[in-house]
Amino acid sequence: MALDSTIAGTWYPGTEKGIRALAEKWEAAAARGAAAVGEVPNVLILPHAGWAYSGETAWAAVRTVRSGKFRRVVVLAPSHRAWIENRLVAPESDAVSTPLGEIKIDRDWLDRLALVAPVARNDRLHAAEHSAQIEYPLLQVALGAGFTVVPLVVGSFGEDQMGMCVRALARLMDAETLLVLSSDFTHYGDDFSYTPYGTGGGEDVRRQVAATDAEAFAFAEKGEADGFAAFVKRTGVTICGHVPIEIALRAFPRGTALVRRRYATSGDAGGDYSRFVCYLSATGCAKWQGEGAAVLSADDRAYLLRVARTSLERAVRDGSRRGAGPDTVSAPKATLAKMGAFVTLNDKATGALRGCIGEILPMRPLVEAVAARAVDAALRDPRFSPVTERELGGLRVEVSALTPPRRVASWRDIVLGRDGMTLEKDGCFAVFLPQVAPEQGWDLPTTLSYLSQKAGLSADAWREGAKFETFQAEVFHE
Repeated sequence: MALDSTIAGTWYPGTEKGIRALAEKWEAAAARGAAAVGEVPNVLILPHAGWAYSGETAWAAVRTVRSGKFRRVVVLAPSHRAWIENRLVAPESDAVSTPLGEIKIDRDWLDRLALVAPVARNDRLHAAEHSAQIEYPLLQVALGAGFTVVPLVVGSFGEDQMGMCVRALARLMDAETLLVLSSDFTHYGDDFSYTPYGTGGGEDVRRQVAATDAEAFAFAEKGEADGFAAFVKRTGVTICGHVPIEIALRAFPRGTALVRRRYATSGDAGGDYSRFVCYLSATGCAKWQGEGAAVLSADDRAYLLRVARTSLERAVRDGSRRGAGPDTVSAPKATLAKMGAFVTLNDKATGALRGCIGEILPMRPLVEAVAARAVDAALRDPRFSPVTERELGGLRVEVSALTPPRRVASWRDIVLGRDGMTLEKDGCFAVFLPQVAPEQGWDLPTTLSYLSQKAGLSADAWREGAKFETFQAEVFHE
């Protein structure tokens, strides 16, 4: 099922011929005196007003990716008509549609994103929102038909939730993915509640607004997320896509820079600057260096579960306590990334825990950690007797692939449901996986009390003098 465009024929032409004719007109204008692009960008900032106002500005950036070989495009776009808090909202549908045809939504990429970031799905919200839709036909003209899309509409974020999105984006982005940040810049006028330079509507107002936008973009240009966010907060400048831009700036690898391609306003044609909107397009080349390969696809997860099952069954049946070493030659690339891992065994009939052992630090390839810890969970968990051959068919194997742990200032920084946690105090140590507290229905104080007791401390030992680290996990089971 495809989600049809609700703005074709109004915000942009409603026919393929009309779309391509406008693109050819913009290309002719842009080609005159356009600077050489060099490396194909993989980041775009694009405006999202109707094409009559912002299309030419958008094309100045979009044209630079025409020779790119992108498998997918991730669009981060602001919400204008619905209040969204602490969520990335994707469509429920399998595709989006424009007069140029359908673009499939990359469901696998979206599912992997949902493992490590807060994602909701809502077709009605996307149907009512123009900020993502307006970019689709531009991308189709530039890239052809061979790409998928991941449209994500965002609202406001708390620090923790934005951090989750930033880390997820950094992990998932790769050389085959184009990131589009949809944003208009300053909205000026009484009805936008933004008139710091008066309401006279003259060229001087336009000049001062352009200077404000230039100052804001200067932070983005250099990848200074804190400076950009502080500038928006301090000035109240009405850049509607400031949240998508901030998320990207925080996710960028060090050294990522943006280049401004074009700037214009809706008032330029008539010269009336009493009420107008500003449009800026830009490009960037991000050398993604995160954990992209470590985010696991459905095939990766199935492979690791097979490795865990084969390894523990061999160890139990042979009595070797070593298990079957994984075939790393044929292992999927993602499973060779160094990651921590836990393997959990549960009774299929009752759900009762039958063994759980792991390693938190990323010391070796994930596939090797899973194979070894599957054997340990079956034979070396000191809380249980070793698993017998008779039990093998009644066990469910669960794998948790971990992000590297990081120290947090206090227990108050732990987010239940997102974070696994470690506690260390007076030489005692304990760990809980992220799924433990939600499965038990515990709040944070209760969780920390049990964690303290697991470490061999009193139930309230976590309240003072304890050190905490957090990590996240991709959890999957048979």
